[in-house]
Amino acid sequence: MEWEDLARELSQQTDSKIVLLVMDGVGGLPADGKSELEAARKPYLDGLARNGVCGVTDPVMMGITPGSGPSHLALFGYDPLKYQLGRGILEALGSGVEVGRNDLVARGNFATLKGGLVVDRRAGRIPTEENARICEYLNGRLPKREGVEVRVFPGKEHRFVARFTADGLADDLTDADPQKEGRPPVPTTPLAPEAAKASGIVNRFLDDVAEVLAGEAKANAALLRGFSKFPSIPTMQSLFKLRPAAVANYPMYKGLAKLLGMEVIGVGGQTADLFDALEKNWAEHDFFYVHYKRTDSTGEDGNFDAKVAAIEALDPFLPRLAALKPDVLVVTSDHSTPSALKGHSWHPNPFLLVSPTAGADDVPAFTERTCAKGLLGRFRSISAMPLMLAHALKLQKYGA
Repeated sequence: MEWEDLARELSQQTDSKIVLLVMDGVGGLPADGKSELEAARKPYLDGLARNGVCGVTDPVMMGITPGSGPSHLALFGYDPLKYQLGRGILEALGSGVEVGRNDLVARGNFATLKGGLVVDRRAGRIPTEENARICEYLNGRLPKREGVEVRVFPGKEHRFVARFTADGLADDLTDADPQKEGRPPVPTTPLAPEAAKASGIVNRFLDDVAEVLAGEAKANAALLRGFSKFPSIPTMQSLFKLRPAAVANYPMYKGLAKLLGMEVIGVGGQTADLFDALEKNWAEHDFFYVHYKRTDSTGEDGNFDAKVAAIEALDPFLPRLAALKPDVLVVTSDHSTPSALKGHSWHPNPFLLVSPTAGADDVPAFTERTCAKGLLGRFRSISAMPLMLAHALKLQKYGA
């Protein structure tokens, strides 16, 4: 019996409440002997670790560096090896983009191209308002091609969604992104014969964008990844009998939440907005996913001190969360983003769980090294959901 079948059989609806706080990319590596978590002053987070049980998680398996989609899927109780979701569909849904049967979507970055090389994959993190202006400019000037409709939709900072509408589009495509600065742009290539049409359309679009935006100082090229169409995946209601909600302000995470049946609660861009929304909607749901992004973006920027500051900036809000008295509180990450690597990594994530049914171990602080010594040990992230459900008394006994 697979976990999904077991979940459907054993899950039961109760009044108990679960909060999953995801500090995106919080895991790091030592610089001068300390990781970002070890260098940060975070008394409330460390207090939670002392009052609960801890461990470390592998989003997919040891040694595998995950994207945000699969690593979040695992936390929500879905096998990331079974459900391979393209980043594009998650970004599109989270941005409110309608995706139909003939649509292919991709997550885009505006980038800076100079001398034939991508010198900045994020175009200096242009302001969101500038992004909106560029998208409107593109939509008005991209060449029209028979049988194909292309639109771009602005996201936050440098991010956007590209939607291609035509008959016979397949999503078996490689990313059109060199992944690192100092390299030339790369076209997408088909991974299956039926994706050849889509590949041609996408590559013409990339050429058109470079031509139309040639006069822009920073955002003069586009990178695309996560090509995808609308998938089929069971909801959290059908699997776990939950009334789930997502408190997140970045499109990709809101998109995944929608796909899994969560109610997405609209929030502003400040950290306080996350906790305001949680408090305001506390009575309406029994599972809350709260997403904190700054620990990831600072890690991707390679800024150790800024990541330490992001950890410290969240810490004072944790008493507001504890005051709600959730039956289960989990604080963890979807993946690690060490500032030393300027990107996602395969390193395990610190994990803490606080619940009246969990007790406490001897972990003194919420860090990578201390959590690794906790009672929960090292486990795959897909086990986080059964742990949360069990401590919330939402799983019935298995067998006689």
